[in-house]
Amino acid sequence: MSVGQRVASDHQLARLLQIGVVLEEVVEARSTRHHREMDEEFDPDLEALLQEAAEESAEHRRRLEGLIAELDADSVSYDEIEALVEAQYGQTKPEDFDGVLYDQLCNEETAYKFYDDLIEAIQESDSEFSVDRDRVLDTLRSIRAEEAEGVEEVTAIMERR
Repeated sequence: MSVGQRVASDHQLARLLQIGVVLEEVVEARSTRHHREMDEEFDPDLEALLQEAAEESAEHRRRLEGLIAELDADSVSYDEIEALVEAQYGQTKPEDFDGVLYDQLCNEETAYKFYDDLIEAIQESDSEFSVDRDRVLDTLRSIRAEEAEGVEEVTAIMERR
């Protein structure tokens, strides 16, 4: 399933929201990993950024899971969703980047793009969902805005270096 398609059912919406959950898990895991591996070049701005990114991703995941729980749809297995995320968004690993900031920037931009595409796919759909469409869109727009802020924060730190 592509985010570029219209979202036609609770099942499709649940599956796409589950992809968002896994993406958030990836961002959280990478941020946490980078935070733990910080070396003697301690940068308080970078430390705060990584900690905030991990906490924000956990909050995004909880919000998405809340929407999924309200949908009238069977959940897709975690392994299937993880494979979809890996195939679509997991082409890079943290060590593929020249530094923590580039990896973090990629993570934030990927999440932003996913939510942007998902919002568009829902808006183009005329399907009814068992959860309020406006609430889903408001939640996704809020998360997308927070991802955009994350991109800006990473970029600001990169520019100062």
